[in-house]
Amino acid sequence: MDILDALADVLEQRKTQSPDQSYVASLHHRGLDTILKKIGEEATETVIAGKAGQADPLIHEVADLWFHTLVLLSHQGLSHRQVLAELQRRFGLSGLEEKASRSLP
Repeated sequence: MDILDALADVLEQRKTQSPDQSYVASLHHRGLDTILKKIGEEATETVIAGKAGQADPLIHEVADLWFHTLVLLSHQGLSHRQVLAELQRRFGLSGLEEKASRSLP
C-alpha cells in the first residue's frame, strides 16, 4: 500500500470520529466551505514558498496542500485514484491537446 492509499484510509476513518478528537473530523464537521477555505490558504502559502525559492518550505506547503485536497476528495466521496486515473489519461498529451479535448460547459 502506498502513502496515498494509507492516507485515504485514515481520512475515511476520521470522517466519523468526533470533531473534538480529530482535525480531519473537525474539517468534515464544519463543512465544504471550511475545507475549501483551507485549500485556498494552503495554495497561497504554496505560492509564497515557491516564490521564496527554498526547497524545504515549498515541500512542506505542497504536502499541506495535497493533504487538504485529499480531505476535499474524501468529503465529496471521491478518491485520489480517480485523480491519478485522470493524470494517466492525460499522460503523453500536450497541454494544448488536453485543453482542446475538454468539452465546453
